[in-house]
Amino acid sequence: MTLLDMIQSRPMPFATLMGVTFTQAEKDKVVATMVVREDLCTLGHAIHGGAVMAFADSVGAAATVINLPPDAKGTTTIESKTNFVGAAKAGATVTATTTPIHLGRRTHVWQTRLETDGKLVAVVTQTQLIL
Repeated sequence: MTLLDMIQSRPMPFATLMGVTFTQAEKDKVVATMVVREDLCTLGHAIHGGAVMAFADSVGAAATVINLPPDAKGTTTIESKTNFVGAAKAGATVTATTTPIHLGRRTHVWQTRLETDGKLVAVVTQTQLIL
């Protein structure tokens, strides 16, 4: 089973609800896409900040899952920081690419860049606790 198969075999219900599709998975990089639907937007037809954060959180969590030690019971987010840089309009596809900053025994720190049409939407840094 590939790492991408591993992620896809354990879908996260909220990520599925948002329409997140995982497209690439390596130990040091996970990529996913999400179409910005109207129900994920603010009144101005741009992606809601909460949708940005939830998308990035899902991708960082998946990256941690494929890096868990054999004796781990799972992972949970313990900290997340988002820098909003640009907008993604309804109908656009946003790509999230996460890479590790730190892969420790008890915590992982991931940086996720969200882009659409080659333009940066946000940068999210999150810390995952290994359970």
